[in-house]
Amino acid sequence: MSTLAGQPRRGLSRKQRRLAFLVAGLACLAAATALVLLAFGDSLAFFRTPSELAAAPPPTGQALRLGGLVEEGSFERQGEEARFKVTDLAASVPVRYVGALPDLFREGQGVVVEGRVEGDLAAGGWFRAETVLAKHDERYMPREAVEALKEAGQWRPAVPE
Repeated sequence: MSTLAGQPRRGLSRKQRRLAFLVAGLACLAAATALVLLAFGDSLAFFRTPSELAAAPPPTGQALRLGGLVEEGSFERQGEEARFKVTDLAASVPVRYVGALPDLFREGQGVVVEGRVEGDLAAGGWFRAETVLAKHDERYMPREAVEALKEAGQWRPAVPE
């Protein structure tokens, strides 16, 4: 056995081995947590209203949810592409969507679209929708959209029949 300064060479003590194992375990846990958060962040979509988008446009390519009402007279279809505007009655955002719209999609009704902003909204940009979610009965509107309309002073609750 080799010696260093007259002392026999020994391995790590029990306490040092436990500490090394604990540090290695915490490092693995931190790395796994970081990977999960990075993957989750890519799929996270924040809810915004048209007024919020007009006031503070998101970074290009950021996934988000846009909610409000389908503006009256704004819907048109060009082949497979549907074009309409989502409004909170204070601001409007043009939306383009390729695909089949939900059966309950109508002008003047609540809608939430998921996707990304393409270009500058103030200079002719639009919202490229990947998913369109429509109301499920005449009284439904997404909670976030109701809150945003109330904050803007534009909330008009439906009159019960």
